[in-house]
Amino acid sequence: MGIEVQHIYKSFNNYNALQDVSLKVNDGELIALLGPSGSGKTTLLRIIAGLEVPDLCEESKILFHGKDVAKQRVAERQVGFVFQHYALFKHMSVFENIAFGLKVRPRATRPSKAEIQHRVNELLRLIQLDGFGNRLPSQLSGGQRQRVALARALAIAPKVLLLDEPFGALDAKVRQGLRAWLRRLHEELHMTTILVTHDQEEALEVADKIVVMNQAKIEQVGAPEEVFHRPANEFVMDFLGHVNVFHGRVENGRARLTDIGSKLTWNREAFGNAVYVRPHELEIDRVAGDDGIRGTVRRINLAGTCAKVVVASSSGNEVVAEISFERFHELGLQRGETVFVSAKRARVFTPDYEI
Repeated sequence: MGIEVQHIYKSFNNYNALQDVSLKVNDGELIALLGPSGSGKTTLLRIIAGLEVPDLCEESKILFHGKDVAKQRVAERQVGFVFQHYALFKHMSVFENIAFGLKVRPRATRPSKAEIQHRVNELLRLIQLDGFGNRLPSQLSGGQRQRVALARALAIAPKVLLLDEPFGALDAKVRQGLRAWLRRLHEELHMTTILVTHDQEEALEVADKIVVMNQAKIEQVGAPEEVFHRPANEFVMDFLGHVNVFHGRVENGRARLTDIGSKLTWNREAFGNAVYVRPHELEIDRVAGDDGIRGTVRRINLAGTCAKVVVASSSGNEVVAEISFERFHELGLQRGETVFVSAKRARVFTPDYEI
């Protein structure tokens, strides 16, 4: 079921949580609301669920498959909601937790015991917890409990699945496994899903589309590769992964960087005073080039998929570069050595475009 919100506002006393937010989610799409704490992503999710009411505005709409549900209660919207902290009933077994939403339905719409048994067993298979139905939540790992919480949300056959930081309380290794599992689950169910997260890696790995939020507004909407490689503005560029920011001035249509004791130029027009370069877009050499930054190798980190090299300029500013292990060993870099850093790609943002 497709979802669309139009011109949504929400304030808490004098704090603006959402400011004229509009968003469309296509049927069967998994999108991630990504942003720092206080950006408005959870408030937007709760408004879609019906747990929060938006401020009155004539233009505001919450559409489920083209129908305005703004006045519908939570139960009428047929959404499944999964919270960060599981919220499982400690005294109930895994089976009873999953079955809870079915058992409390009005008698007229309540499935039979046999139907509930079948539905719960199917969900246990789906979340890869066959044979765990009689266990209590305390007998499960954190990742298993979160899967049970997800199964409980799915038990009522919702039209929309809403996930609020579902893996936030888990350690990194468990989160990584659950992200892959959630993606496989989504491909099997094709249910319209909205995931709230502040974990950039999680959003980039799981979502079909990413909505980057900041200070109560949407900064950019796009596929993961689009928002990462073609950020709309400085905030998106800086928020998604590590970035080196160089400051300078414009001379003859070129960005000249002066805050690092050297100058770096690009042959395209630039109208701004900050240039953004990701670590993997930098090159390191022992020989000075036309636009190289002279510096000293301060730190080397070889733990990971590439070599991370921190170079300090003569003015003390640090530049972080990521190069392949092959290139690192070819250079034979050591701490304290003098090197030259240049950019393969750089971005200068303006009100209308970036280069």
